[in-house]
Amino acid sequence: MYGTLIASDLKYENVWRFGMRVTSSMYYKNLFGNSNSKLNEELFDVNKQISSGLSIQYASDNVRTFTETMRLDNEITTLSQIKKSTQSGAKFSEQTDTVLTEFESNTNRMRTLLIQAANDTQDELSRDAIAKELRGIEKNLKLLANTSINGQFLFAGSAVSKKPINEDGTYNGNDAAINALIGSNNKQQFNVSGAELFLGEELAVTKKVSSNVVNHNLIDSGVITTSSTIRELMGDKDNNATTPNTNYFYLSGTGSDGSAIQKKIVLNDNQTVDNLLDEIGKAYGNTTSFDVVNVSLNDYGEIVVEDKQRGSSKLDFHLVGAVDFDTTTDENGDGQTDDANVNSIELLDVGESDYEKIKNGTATSNLFVKEFVKSDLQPAAGGAVNINGIVYDKANFTKNGTLLSANISQIVKDDNSFATGSTKISEVADLSQGTSGTLDGTVFNLVGSDINGNNYTAQINLKSSANGGSTFSVDTNNDGVVDTSYNIYDMNTPRGKVDADEMTYRQLMDVMNMVVTNTLPANSPGSDSDYDTAIENANTKGSIDLSYDGKIEFKDLTSNDTQASIGLFDTNSGNFAAGSSASVLSFNANSALTIRDAKTDFFKTIDQIIKSVENYTHFPDASSGDVNAVGIENAIEMLDDLKYHISRVHSKVGAQSNALTTSLERTELLELSTSSLRSSVIDTDIAEASLKLQQLTLNYQAMLSTVGKVSQLSLVNYL
Repeated sequence: MYGTLIASDLKYENVWRFGMRVTSSMYYKNLFGNSNSKLNEELFDVNKQISSGLSIQYASDNVRTFTETMRLDNEITTLSQIKKSTQSGAKFSEQTDTVLTEFESNTNRMRTLLIQAANDTQDELSRDAIAKELRGIEKNLKLLANTSINGQFLFAGSAVSKKPINEDGTYNGNDAAINALIGSNNKQQFNVSGAELFLGEELAVTKKVSSNVVNHNLIDSGVITTSSTIRELMGDKDNNATTPNTNYFYLSGTGSDGSAIQKKIVLNDNQTVDNLLDEIGKAYGNTTSFDVVNVSLNDYGEIVVEDKQRGSSKLDFHLVGAVDFDTTTDENGDGQTDDANVNSIELLDVGESDYEKIKNGTATSNLFVKEFVKSDLQPAAGGAVNINGIVYDKANFTKNGTLLSANISQIVKDDNSFATGSTKISEVADLSQGTSGTLDGTVFNLVGSDINGNNYTAQINLKSSANGGSTFSVDTNNDGVVDTSYNIYDMNTPRGKVDADEMTYRQLMDVMNMVVTNTLPANSPGSDSDYDTAIENANTKGSIDLSYDGKIEFKDLTSNDTQASIGLFDTNSGNFAAGSSASVLSFNANSALTIRDAKTDFFKTIDQIIKSVENYTHFPDASSGDVNAVGIENAIEMLDDLKYHISRVHSKVGAQSNALTTSLERTELLELSTSSLRSSVIDTDIAEASLKLQQLTLNYQAMLSTVGKVSQLSLVNYL
């Protein structure tokens, strides 16, 4: 009882003193229960961090760390993709670099061989051996051009599964760039398309053309020079210098700006070849203070015209000379006795081109016609037929089996690009001729034979919409007069006759195809449906398009050896009457040989170079058997241009490789840096976690020790 009372008293005393009594259970619960749960949770977390290596497992563990980690993971994934893309591009570019090194090595060897071939000590047998080695190099260059890596052709553009170079050297690929992703919204090209490598353009190059007929001094021996007289150039039948003749030179061609040139130059015997060259330069636009072109003679006395405007491919040249040694007779029926002075160049066809026959009196004419440019083209129907060198653009397309091809590239004046089917004719033509500023009133003659071998005569009449629109007319009864007219329809809504200045090459070629396949609209002038049906039917018999280098090509789909022929020319062609217009456009011509051009045609040029060695000629010589051979001296210059072009492209590839390598190094560094940053954010610091584990373990043990001691206290001990 006593003890109870005392305990009771103490209870109330403690309650009074402390506000409430702290019992053993309360102490155990607060100290052990809460601390044990918290310490166990911390111990679990730190063990989990050590075992997983990660500072958090779930987003709920630490939202900030989780968000930062996800952002860094996305960055690492992007960098990995960039690294893979860059590595692939770098490998492609490095292989391209290697191949172009081989290209340069091969072309260097070609140049060495050409210089050897140019040596006068080389005989024909030696040059044959050189030509054979050159053909071997050509074959190797084609193999290099078709190099592939992992089944992807290096020089096919984006058409990497397509073999880029055919056996004949023509290109199959496209001009598309292939890019590697090297950063956010940042790409780097790693390929070089065959269109750039084999058909690219060098804006620093000036076009250079040359005649191909060797000009001998017809009075004395030797080759014509600039100081030679016109009498020495054109001859003198009576060999009497005191009775000078009048000489006429008929110049045709195209200026560097695409302007048509058609001029008659008149010189007497006592003037010099230098005077002739000056007059030619003036026709192209030279003045006393400024030269548009350089006109000179090579060592064979051949005329060379070089454009001074860089990057233009439009320059062209053709020249015919004439002198009548008998001005008392009208031989060509034009009403005047000086038969060399004509308005239509075709009237010179009655003349003689062999001066020896003129000189010894065996010629049938006293009209001497001197050809400066010869080709293997045949004159178009109705043109001069006796002397091929007379005609300029009244010539038939070249035939090769089923194919008829023009030889003049259609080039857009503004940007020097090749025309395509959608190009407007007005973008190529010289609009200063005819009706100034427009094609309205322009007429193209279309003559030849159709796919069945029957002759045709047609005219394509370009008219503005205000003047009724464009049409084409055909001689349907073969009486020599075009008598049936058909509308040429545009693609507007509603359909109407196409405006002259809006007419495209596709529309022109559709008309040509209908005429050459003899598939005309059912009615005259015909509805738009008649017109469309005729085009569709014509396309089943023949196809016509512009080649990769802008030349019109027709293919006969009905025969392996076409009977068709095509002559297409402006009605003003060959008209040298005073005040007459020149052709607004030429499609096929007996033109000078191209020695240099801003536009590259790699394998075509390589073939020309080798042919010059095979023909044993230093300079062009139409009498050597190949009128298209440029000569070894010119071949060296042409090869130098190719070497320059390859070197420039090679430099571009080197720059691409360097950019890709730099990007790869940067990406790898960023990837490492980002991975390190991610590690610092999400990964466990093992040393720190181990130390924390030790601290938590000691705390836990201390807590257990304290709790154990407290649990052993009795009420009496406590008191």
